Amino acid sequence: MPRLPILSVLGVALLAPTAIFAAAGDLTEITNFGRNPTNVQMFVYKPTRLASPPPLIVALHWCSGTAQQMFSGSQFANIADQKGYIVIYPDAPEAGQCWDVHTKATLTHDAGGDSLAIAEAVRYAIKEYGVDKKRVFATGLSSGAMMTNVLMGAYPDLFAAGSAYAGVPYGCFEGPDMWQPQCANGQLIKTAQQWGDQARAGYPGYTGTRPKFQTWHGATDSVLYPQNFFEQIKQWTNVLGISSTPTSNLTNTPVANYWCATFGNGQLQANFANGVGHEIWYREGDVLDFFGLSSLTPAPGPGGEGPGPTLPPVAQWGQCGGINWTGSTACVSPFVCTVISEWFSQCK
Repeated sequence: MPRLPILSVLGVALLAPTAIFAAAGDLTEITNFGRNPTNVQMFVYKPTRLASPPPLIVALHWCSGTAQQMFSGSQFANIADQKGYIVIYPDAPEAGQCWDVHTKATLTHDAGGDSLAIAEAVRYAIKEYGVDKKRVFATGLSSGAMMTNVLMGAYPDLFAAGSAYAGVPYGCFEGPDMWQPQCANGQLIKTAQQWGDQARAGYPGYTGTRPKFQTWHGATDSVLYPQNFFEQIKQWTNVLGISSTPTSNLTNTPVANYWCATFGNGQLQANFANGVGHEIWYREGDVLDFFGLSSLTPAPGPGGEGPGPTLPPVAQWGQCGGINWTGSTACVSPFVCTVISEWFSQCK
């Protein structure tokens, strides 16, 4: 199993992430990227070698977390070195480092809140970095998962897909306060139509393609109760216009004690982790698979020097990192590079 219990909401203690095989570069702050009514800080990871054109992932931290912690505590950046996509790491400005997922402004297209700043950073990246506007994605944990849901509802024109780990449906936290106990406790129950109408209200009149959606939740989550997982399924099957009956439902997938349900033609994927609480383990490889980025490779670089030799991904249990390691740091899907010691990382 992967190694990264880095979820936290308000009073829930944050578990420090283990070190992982580091990205080649560092984060760079971007400013003057557009409208930013809540003063969200934005940081970008731009690998030396990019795909042509490069996709973009927005990686959203949890409550009490930071952009830097999401950067160093997940593998999206070091995998970007192999794949050539760009990652934006926003940093929440609110007290407690939680995302604004409750105000009417943030829930509405181009109306304000933290979501507007994120949308403007995406538009900036498309313009300044040549990002492929058809391959923009968002993923997040806990509060970041809530924001992922918000972005899918309020900005379906910008995102191709989202992946939410331990989140709640779009609009579930709407209200005067940042914390909404009825939603958190899984007591806000609506029909699929009601949830769908609420999400569609995030961008009234939008008639374009809706983003695909992937959700992950622990069966014993006592911070954002598991009913929120099932309410998300209601919401996004309705928004996507697909049946709420899974087209496939696999047990012990992608790992033991998980089950994975697929809806429609793969537009919605729902992963439920039996025996797991709020600290659900992040599986970057499965996220990239869902986003369609697993086979991505960088294009030749400037000056015609090319991307250099392409190292094949490492099979399960093989070495993928550690001090003085010069081999591939990418694993065969769905396995991820997991630190065993400072000298040895393994695909598992």
